[in-house]
Amino acid sequence: MAQVAERLRVAIAAPLSEENCSVIERLEPRLELVRDQALYPRMRHPADFSGDPEFRRTNAQQRQYESMLGAADVIYGFPDLSPAALKRVADENPRLRWVHTMAAGGGTQVRAANLTREQLDRITFTTSAGVHGVPLAEFAVFGVLTGAKDLPRLLAQQRQHNWSGRLIMRQVHELTILLVGLGGIGQQVAQRLNALGATVIGCNRSGKSVDYVERVIPTSRICEVLPEIDAIVVSLPETASTVHLLGNEIYSALKPGTILVNVGRGSVVDEAALLDALRDGRVGFAALDVFASEPLDPRSPLWDEPGILVSPHTAALAAGEDRMIAELFAENATRLLDGREMRNRVDTVDFY
Repeated sequence: MAQVAERLRVAIAAPLSEENCSVIERLEPRLELVRDQALYPRMRHPADFSGDPEFRRTNAQQRQYESMLGAADVIYGFPDLSPAALKRVADENPRLRWVHTMAAGGGTQVRAANLTREQLDRITFTTSAGVHGVPLAEFAVFGVLTGAKDLPRLLAQQRQHNWSGRLIMRQVHELTILLVGLGGIGQQVAQRLNALGATVIGCNRSGKSVDYVERVIPTSRICEVLPEIDAIVVSLPETASTVHLLGNEIYSALKPGTILVNVGRGSVVDEAALLDALRDGRVGFAALDVFASEPLDPRSPLWDEPGILVSPHTAALAAGEDRMIAELFAENATRLLDGREMRNRVDTVDFY
């Protein structure tokens, strides 16, 4: 990647506090950050990039917002969280060279914009992958522990004032756990489960070895290890090859009572097949932070299934997330300006 000598004009497209704008400016002074806080919705909590749902720009403010993006070399945040807005900016701004998305799975949003091949080649897209690795790994461990210790049963007995007597609980150090996906999140999960003494098996597309994982197999051979595992942790992105990867074929090969945790993308899990697997005992418990359609429909049977923990896509959220994303962005800006490879580039063929 060639070194970039000039300053970069960065338009802030998503809510970002002045404190975190200053973080970026301090870490990479070669950036010119253009923003107007009146153009962004009020954040209700950290990393609330959609902001207050009641927020509306005036027509004049919308024109100002679009003009700001149209004159930028770089956009921080996904324009109006809208693929159509990204397409409009890409069409109207030939100088645009980089867009940083807030989500770790920002490739899905980029794909939905239906950009031309010229635009995909001209504009670098990066994500905030890695920022969410530790909180998601902790949720994954929580999900495994919840299933191993049969927390749903304990809570039901407590509500019923039922002193059942002593129960046998599974021990994490005796479990064999399959990590489906060994990117930044999967590696954080592996480190923590390894520390608890679990046997960790991983699968990825290449089969390449990863720290804290006893052995790695290609995803194409996943069915070979299913009869020996006690829990599955999913951290895959959504691609054409991962949609409904966990479906009937995989559930039918599981030993009874297998624990499932999903901190990747909801579309990876066939939810109808999962319900069948829970009801016939092949899956003993499922902790789900992501769903195929969000927010989860109030009529969805997933809400009331006793063996499912529903988490509203919130496991990644941490108090310092905004600052960490700002720091990641500043690092990538330095890499771009110095001609070095940028982190978390979106693959514009598979969009992950």
